[in-house]
Amino acid sequence: MYLSRVEIDTTNRRKTRDLSHLGAYHNWVEHSFPDEIQKGQRQRHLWRIDRLNGKNYLLLLSPTRPVLKDFERYGVAGTAVTKSYDAWLDQLETGMVMRFRLTANPTHSIIDPEHPKGRVVPHVTIEQQKKWLEDRATRAGFELIRRSNVEPDTIHKLAFDVVSHDWPVLHHHTENSVRMSRVTFEGLLRVKDVTALKRTLTMGIGRERAFGMGLMTVIPEAQ
Repeated sequence: MYLSRVEIDTTNRRKTRDLSHLGAYHNWVEHSFPDEIQKGQRQRHLWRIDRLNGKNYLLLLSPTRPVLKDFERYGVAGTAVTKSYDAWLDQLETGMVMRFRLTANPTHSIIDPEHPKGRVVPHVTIEQQKKWLEDRATRAGFELIRRSNVEPDTIHKLAFDVVSHDWPVLHHHTENSVRMSRVTFEGLLRVKDVTALKRTLTMGIGRERAFGMGLMTVIPEAQ
């Protein structure tokens, strides 16, 4: 696996005009792998948009390296970098405390007479969104941990939070445009199951993974 990043060129009006919806970002990601397009053998690519120190970045996780000149298509020239992710994954150990960042699409199903299998709708409150992640933590290979100054029975003061929530547009070719719920979580976790966590980090969490949701990254928490 490879983790790549490029600074998005937000000063170029043409570029920002082209990147007006999630489908455009998806297309940017897909065209960073021209060999896959030519062969008709597209692989799963996880990506998200990060904002750090006033700059926007496209972060990409992929089984193969992107072509950097294509990955810089809407980026600032010379800012695209890529590195092997496997060596980092191999360093994970049970019990490690990590700081994580996750952009996801927290949803749930409701009963709807017009949809026999139910209808998927987004969680809209912070409490619902945090509960969505809490419910998936064990299966995903980690536990969300509390800071030392938090009372053990205070579940809503876990050491993670929703740091942003917006509704970006996705244009469909055959359907009307829709707005998707995009939520970014940050906080602390403890590794419980290395195999499960590796699967989470490489396969993603939740729905709409092709459109900038589901990518979780972790770094060691400073002691």
